Amino acid sequence: MTGNDKVKIFDTTLRDGEQSPGMSMNLKEKIGMAKQLEKMGVDVIEAGFAISSPGDFTSVKTIAETIKNASVASLARASAGDIDTAWEAVKAAADPRIHLFLATSELHLKYKLNLSEDEVYEMAVAMTKHAAKYTSNVEFSAEDATRSDMDFLARVVSGVIEAGATTINLPDTVGYSTPEEFYNFITEIRKRAPKLEDVVISCHNHNDLGLGVANSLAGVLAGVRQVECTVNGIGERAGNAAMEEIVMALQTRKDLYGADTNVVTTEIMRSSSLLSQITGVKVQPNKAIVGENAFAHESGIHQHGMLKNAETYEIMTPASVGVKDSNLVLGKHSGKHAFEDRLKILGYELSSDELSEAFEKFKELADRKKHVYDKDLEALVSKEAVQVPKTFTLGSFVINSGNEITAMASVKMKKKDEELENVSGGDGPVDAAFKAINKIVGRELELDDYSINSVSEGEDALGDARVVIKTVAGKKYAGRGLSTDVIEASIKSYINAVNKLYYDEHGENEEETMR
Repeated sequence: MTGNDKVKIFDTTLRDGEQSPGMSMNLKEKIGMAKQLEKMGVDVIEAGFAISSPGDFTSVKTIAETIKNASVASLARASAGDIDTAWEAVKAAADPRIHLFLATSELHLKYKLNLSEDEVYEMAVAMTKHAAKYTSNVEFSAEDATRSDMDFLARVVSGVIEAGATTINLPDTVGYSTPEEFYNFITEIRKRAPKLEDVVISCHNHNDLGLGVANSLAGVLAGVRQVECTVNGIGERAGNAAMEEIVMALQTRKDLYGADTNVVTTEIMRSSSLLSQITGVKVQPNKAIVGENAFAHESGIHQHGMLKNAETYEIMTPASVGVKDSNLVLGKHSGKHAFEDRLKILGYELSSDELSEAFEKFKELADRKKHVYDKDLEALVSKEAVQVPKTFTLGSFVINSGNEITAMASVKMKKKDEELENVSGGDGPVDAAFKAINKIVGRELELDDYSINSVSEGEDALGDARVVIKTVAGKKYAGRGLSTDVIEASIKSYINAVNKLYYDEHGENEEETMR
């Protein structure tokens, strides 16, 4: 291995990541996330599973037409229909990839596919040839590779390479391997299938035992040159290997791995925050690289060491992943230039209209709290990043609540120029307000999840409310709201989720009404 080796980052946040419960995204959110992944410099964006639904096909196709500086892939089963649909979705991409998969373990052959080894081999080869008719950028994944018979796996791998596959993915689909096992597995399959030396070897490791990242790094030591991963480690079951951890491990320990990636690491925190904002799922505070405590030091001994030399307790700088050391305090007397300058320092480039709208929100916030911190600014700006049209907006609300009375909420909302109002009781002020909104929009919506957190410090801290609502049909939508008033933040988050529901059902057509 040489010090110039590059490991490709194959990001599957929009495909495998979105499959995890509560992580679904609408089209605008997927495009916004894809653009951020492109800005971050990932090599491959797996945009979805084109044949799985009309919505997935549209999102894959739109992302393929939008992204110019990364390969865009669609997943496909080993069938002609899947492959044809995948190609239709990605063919407009600057560098389109078809990613087909077929299980190779005895367990999957017997209980899922009901096929013999010969039948699976013939199918894998035939469908790889079919995909190669469209493009030379074909990836073949041997599902459940780590639990497959090694001789059969080597036979399949060799066959699909001859058929035109240029990337071979050997996934630990169920997260069963350990780092030593995975290293030995990659080493052994390279011996048994010499043709692997002519293609890119990839790994896709799940995190069921908490070893997804460790196994991926072991794979790199064994010769893997593409790692499949997701932002914040989201994905099926316990998730995938976390992209940010893999990238920073390779960069921080070049002495060990002798390899690096093309990722712009200063965009890592932006990517993590955007995903959290879209899905409404916060990152745990102690999460490596992107957790809010990743660069926090409370121990007196640690603080003393940090003051002398930051390297005593930090193996990477906060700035290297896009976390700012400084915390410039802005207030109600701050001007637009100072506001814009601070946003640029934080990495946000806004259009003139976006800046004016954000500054207006900043001034409203500054009137309600003494100090506006960086986290407040990021919360104000990031929530607009992939926002759907505001079909409904909050007018005003009145809450009557106490420990000896039933809470009542009166909520006024606007839909275009139409004012809508309703009243409801509930189990507390927030529940009453949510039920009043349900009456206004005429839907039976269930609150599936609700949380509120402080964005910054102080008694007047900005409250960040996040909700997940569920329709009668079981579809879920995440919403977010910000305010120094926690009830107002909660109401805004619920309305944001309702707007996502409305957009999903009616798109840009404002003439439609909710039924």
